[in-house]
This record gives sequence, C-alpha cells and structure tokens, in this order.
Amino acid sequence: MTSTPDFKKYDIAVVIPCYRVEREIQSVLQGIPRYVKHVIVVDDASPDSTYAIVSAAAEKDNRIALIRHEINQGVGGAMLTGFRKALELGAQIVVKIDGDGQMDATHLPELIAPLIQGQADYTKGNRFRDFRALQQMPLVRRIGNMGLGFLSKAATGYWNLFDPTNGFIAIRSEALAQLPLKGIDKSYFFETSMLANLYLLGAAVKDVPMPARYRSEVSNMLIHRILFQFPFKLFRAFVKRIVLKNFIYDFTMGSVYILVGTPLLLFGLIFGGVKWIYYASLNIPAPAGTVMLATLSVLLGIQLLLSAVESDLRSTPKEPLSPPL
Repeated sequence: MTSTPDFKKYDIAVVIPCYRVEREIQSVLQGIPRYVKHVIVVDDASPDSTYAIVSAAAEKDNRIALIRHEINQGVGGAMLTGFRKALELGAQIVVKIDGDGQMDATHLPELIAPLIQGQADYTKGNRFRDFRALQQMPLVRRIGNMGLGFLSKAATGYWNLFDPTNGFIAIRSEALAQLPLKGIDKSYFFETSMLANLYLLGAAVKDVPMPARYRSEVSNMLIHRILFQFPFKLFRAFVKRIVLKNFIYDFTMGSVYILVGTPLLLFGLIFGGVKWIYYASLNIPAPAGTVMLATLSVLLGIQLLLSAVESDLRSTPKEPLSPPL
C-alpha cells in the first residue's frame, strides 16, 4: 500500500479564480492547508469587494499573491494568468480551487498524491462516485453534467473520466509547461479545453472521487451560453483531435477504419437517398442490386467506424509524462 506523501516537502501552488465571491472567498482562503506554499488569487475584474477582502487577507498571510484583471477574461483567462504565475514561482504542482466555496480543500491530499507518486500528470475530482453528495446536486445540473460529460469524453479522448467537466483539478508543472496556454479556452469551456490539449501531449489523467458542495453560492455560468457555445467548441475539439491523432501525429488501423468507413457510409446514405427519391417519383420499386449496394455500403461503413471508436477507446493515454517527485 502506498504511503501518504509528506506534502510539506513539495512546492504546491493553489490558483483561485475569483468573480463575485465576496461572501465566500474569506472562508476559502482560511481553508487552504498550511503545506501549500503559494496561494495565487486572480480577481477577474470582480465588481464587488472581493479584491479588498483578499488584499486584507494577504497582509496576514504572505503565501497569498493577488493579481487583478482590469477587464473580465472568464474563468479560463483567470486560470491562465494563475498558471503563468505558478510556473514563475517554480511550483511543482498547481491546483485549481474556485473562489465560491464549492470545492472542499480537505480533499487536496487525494488530488495531489497521485501526481507526487507519478501515477498521473493531471488529476480531476469526480462528483459522481458519492451517491449521497450527488443527491445534493440540483437535478437539472446533474442531468446536464452527465450529458455534457459524455460529449466531453468524445471531444477530448479521455473515455476513462466519469466527470470530465469537473473544475477541481491539479497538474504537474512538467505537463503544464508543455501546454500551449495561448490556445486554452478562456471561458467555461476551460476544463474541456485543458483535457483536449493534454490528450495531444499524451498526458495521463486520473479521476479522484470526491463530493461537491452546493451551498448558497450563485453560479456565474449562463445556461444559454452553454447551449450555444459548447456544441460548436466540442465538435471543433473532436475534429482537431481525430485529425491530429490519426493523420498527423500517428497513423494506425483506426486511421484506416476512418478513411474507409466514412466514405462508405456517406456514399451509402447519399446514393441510397437519391435512388429512393428517383424510383419513388417513378412509382416503381428500386432494383435489388441498387438496394443491396446502398445497404451494404451503409452497414460496412458503420462497422468500420465502430471499429475506429473501439480503437479510440483503447488509446486513452495511460503512462504519465512526469516521473515521481
């Protein structure tokens, strides 16, 4: 059995993106364990008194570094600023904790230990393993998270994650330094964008079961933005991943399945549709050969694409890029 690491030995930084969290930020800061060496708070042009509260806290705790955005950049933008600061400070591990109190800092050891032990490059909380805690999550949010989670798996390639949109994350500095930070999404798509880019690096990601806390905080995430922005961004991430993984970085049997299966399926659907309309307009049955050609093309195309999906499921990165600390 692996022993619990001595966290005081490591340079751990916590990044806290803040926007309208004047009621919660003080308790969040008080809950950060003493073994965390750097607490980087990014005030994302919050219009309330968040900045003043954190400034007062920084006078009493020299671990706190406060950065303020003059223009709101979104949670991803705040995190990118925090990431750059953490790398500048020489942190070995960087953790994201939201300023609204939803993330319980007592679970930090479970999130950090796999990174120290070299089991993963990136860890994420998983809210769906604790049934009692899951019942506290609003039903609409629960259903939305599960649906969005599945689409995020397909877009990012991390099929082993059960809660890919969870924002309680930690990353090794070696993996963080390799990420193209300018290409990471600055909106609420940040977590999914991180995973999409980590996949292209071949970084190993581990799910860490832990409950989420839902209190009186008000979410700044607008549902209509999710509905209109996420589908396009997920599709773009999916296409980028498939093209780069199968035809630029590597060429495998999965690539062959896609190259052959896609044209076959499209041909079968288009050819069959055109012929069906043509013979229906003449009010005569289509020849057996025409029907068979379209049917076989569709079936074979589907079979090959299913094989491509199976190949994709097996290719989730498992070997960490970072050695044990």
